[in-house]
Amino acid sequence: MYERKIPKNLDCGMAVIMDIIGGKWKPCLIFNIMNGDRRPSKLQRLNPLASRKVLNQQLKELEKHGIINRVVYPELPPKVEYYLTPLGESLLPIIKKMDQWGTEHMKRQKSIIEE
Repeated sequence: MYERKIPKNLDCGMAVIMDIIGGKWKPCLIFNIMNGDRRPSKLQRLNPLASRKVLNQQLKELEKHGIINRVVYPELPPKVEYYLTPLGESLLPIIKKMDQWGTEHMKRQKSIIEE
């Protein structure tokens, strides 16, 4: 079993939230699910630079933290959808602010990256 070399320090609020939504694709996944995109295939299409493996791993971590619920419908082939929990919905103001900030600063950041 994997053992961390550096233990997590969750003694401040910033460390806690970064542990929960700090993955590269987690805020995007929460944002997509908030907007009604709940199927894994749709989440993959919306985040094409992420591998399926990484998306699945980050979805599992969000589920473990109680941010999303995974619902498997009893049909063939099985249908899977993700929904925000009340705890996940409490993150929406933060996620919306992150989106707003990114949109407002997009041009500047693109010009810095392209230098």
